[in-house]
Amino acid sequence: MDADDETTAAMIDDEIYANGGGEDEKRNRPIISGEPLDVEAYASLYGGRTKISRLLFVAEQSRGCRNEAMELEALRMAYDEVKKGENTQWFRDVAQKIDGRLGPEYQMDLAWCESVDRRAEQKREKLENELNAYRTNLIKESIRMGYNDFGDFHYSHGQLGDAFKNYVRTRDYCTTSKHIVHMCMSSILVSIEMGQFTHVASYVSKAEQTQEALDPIIVAKLRCAAGLANLEAKKYKLAARKFLDTGHELGNNYNEVIAPQDIATYGGLCALASFDRAELKACILILLSFVFWNKVIDNLNFRNFLELVPEIREVINDFYSSRYASCLDYLGNLKANLLLDIHLHDHLETLYDQIRNKALIQYTHPFVSVDLNMMANAFKTDVAGLEKELEALITDNQVQARIDSHNKILYARHADQRNATFQRALQTGNEFDRDVKSMLLRVNLFKRESNQKQSKKS
Repeated sequence: MDADDETTAAMIDDEIYANGGGEDEKRNRPIISGEPLDVEAYASLYGGRTKISRLLFVAEQSRGCRNEAMELEALRMAYDEVKKGENTQWFRDVAQKIDGRLGPEYQMDLAWCESVDRRAEQKREKLENELNAYRTNLIKESIRMGYNDFGDFHYSHGQLGDAFKNYVRTRDYCTTSKHIVHMCMSSILVSIEMGQFTHVASYVSKAEQTQEALDPIIVAKLRCAAGLANLEAKKYKLAARKFLDTGHELGNNYNEVIAPQDIATYGGLCALASFDRAELKACILILLSFVFWNKVIDNLNFRNFLELVPEIREVINDFYSSRYASCLDYLGNLKANLLLDIHLHDHLETLYDQIRNKALIQYTHPFVSVDLNMMANAFKTDVAGLEKELEALITDNQVQARIDSHNKILYARHADQRNATFQRALQTGNEFDRDVKSMLLRVNLFKRESNQKQSKKS
């Protein structure tokens, strides 16, 4: 840990912790319990289709974990939410999943489905007639609005492919930069719902090219969308940077896609998994109430999101301060609820593995030798399991060391500086010899060419 790092850690903890050290009982840190997810509080963070999608995902995961109470609670809320809209197919799916387990109030309502479908057909005919009239009159703004209304209609009825096609068609009729941004934001929203994150990245890039039409809220939305696209592509470092750069202006203005708490969670975990120590230090500075002038000054916006999820703040703080056992305990307690997240679920095991591997690497880095018994105690694991983890890291060339299995000691392999110096000197000499020979060859060629020209003249 360099002097700069020590200063930062001191500001955070009021003391410097030893590598893998114990707990500071003086600090009042929030306790993360292993209680089940509060489905109602969780759902209240979102709006629109994503609220229902997340509830159904929670129900599906709860069924796999045989948690029927949570499953039924999520399905009940999804049923109520779907019935506020016009997506009858979604309603039928939810009612089928409930299968009468919530009583007569939550059964299939065919009369409601028929009524909504009938109104939808009437609205479709009206929109088609209006759009045909606009196309006949060749009024670009009216045609754009007609396609946009068709996109909204298909989106509200769950026909995401048709909605995306109609939103994209408005591109040919956009006359201002704001129209282009609106088209991009609509396309991004539908693409996220469909899971087509290559489209998300494409339209984020297109929207960012129209800087004159971007306000701070739109910029924050685009960074969130780009962060999700990078997360789905397993580009965790890029995802972390996008989430860290998200402005606090976002607030709850994008709850149809993501909640502010998600930005802190996704950004924090991706940063832990992919940032090096210097970059993580910049992340730690966000946790402080001081302003540091460095390349990540704008990332102070992220502090507002971290305050909403103190657990993630503590995980980052513990990891940076080398309290790995505490950090991994926090992550372990959070895991059950994080697995219920629709975007994080498929990446959580990978992120957790990368975070643990980084902790093992950082623990061993300062030492010439490490007692595996002490290290196993610091990471709350057994020596045999720790040996296997270290063997994998050594094989992958992430840890430069060898293991004494008999004495249970890890010995670091330091490069032979004397031999390396001689090798560099020898390489430099060889390169000089080659350059000299090349120069002599060119001189001889020029001399021969000059002699041939003189002989021809004579």
